[in-house]
Amino acid sequence: MTVSAPSQVFAERIGRIEVSATMAVAAEAAKLRAQGAHLVDFGAGEPHFPTPRHIKDAAIAAIDGNFTRYTVVPGIPDVRKAIVERHACDFGSDYSVDEAIFTTGGKHALFNTIQILVDHGDEVILPVPYWVSFKDIIQYAGGKVVYLETSEAENFRITAEAIEAAITPRTKAIILNSPSNPAGAVVSAEDLERIVRLAHERGIFLLLDECYVYLNYAGKPVSGGSFTWAKEHIVILGSLSKTYSMTGWRAGYALASKPVIANLSKLQSQQTSNATSVVQKAAIAALAGSQQCVAEFRAEFIELRDYMLKRLAEIPGVTCTKPEGAFYVYPNIGAYIGKGGIRTATELATRMLHEAHVVAVPGEAFGTGKHVRLSYPVTKENIDEGTRRMKEFLTSLA
Repeated sequence: MTVSAPSQVFAERIGRIEVSATMAVAAEAAKLRAQGAHLVDFGAGEPHFPTPRHIKDAAIAAIDGNFTRYTVVPGIPDVRKAIVERHACDFGSDYSVDEAIFTTGGKHALFNTIQILVDHGDEVILPVPYWVSFKDIIQYAGGKVVYLETSEAENFRITAEAIEAAITPRTKAIILNSPSNPAGAVVSAEDLERIVRLAHERGIFLLLDECYVYLNYAGKPVSGGSFTWAKEHIVILGSLSKTYSMTGWRAGYALASKPVIANLSKLQSQQTSNATSVVQKAAIAALAGSQQCVAEFRAEFIELRDYMLKRLAEIPGVTCTKPEGAFYVYPNIGAYIGKGGIRTATELATRMLHEAHVVAVPGEAFGTGKHVRLSYPVTKENIDEGTRRMKEFLTSLA
């Protein structure tokens, strides 16, 4: 018989967080696959492309060249140089090598940034819907999440006016993820500049999650890093995972003022030390090499987005905003909640997984109760089959 450990054995802070919802869905899907189920997987938040050849070759060359030892904690100078030069070239930012740190994925950069900035009781403004880990990382640090509701009718748009109305004397930081996961919402260049100015004038840190910044379909990608006069209060959180199809490589970074980077490096020195040495060499190849792969990925994502929206429109009662970036759709399935004994989006997603063998992430994980997130970097055949199964399952509930 297994005896569970008393709850008081564990630190209080671990009780403030939950297992990542996307990881939980992936684990449940893996169990069904092991039992022989043929799943259509719209759950995974990653591109379907292989990592480009020149990036893989750089890692192989690093291994063959025995570049396999410790490096300095924030990353070798060459990888930090590649980060700041890529960002400056694309967005007009002005960071030095000492204002960059290379991390074990973008989530690592985010987690550590929250840890060094947010104290117990500090408020962090978080627009809804939000990426699953934001809430838990803030709460783990002892911070208080201030949820900023957005309107589905306005494509989940985030405005400077809404941000300003949510600020209190306890506000320490604002998190913006643009384009966003899960809804693909984009903060306009005008709103972004106003939010940057507002945060800077109030002495509030603006954490800009740029994981999908190159997958902006609403126009030219924009970054808060271009507003160099506000560098003191801006932290750019970047990732190579989605841009270069490098999710498993765990390659991320942060760009910020020297004091912020120095403290990120201090924390990382007691945590992971340097990110993997060969991944740093691969990152240099990605950032400093040809960017043609990025343009090609982006073009295919737009095509798949439009195809997915077309298929979802064929399901009665399902509505969906048009994502302006990233590679997810966030359909509203509220018409089916309350039918077939289903009370929540989580229950709907669970039954759809087990009965229709379609993998989706329920909206509760992102702060809303009438949606599911579908990741569309799959083949068109899989989109056809997955949406067919969804339609069959949902209409059977009516």
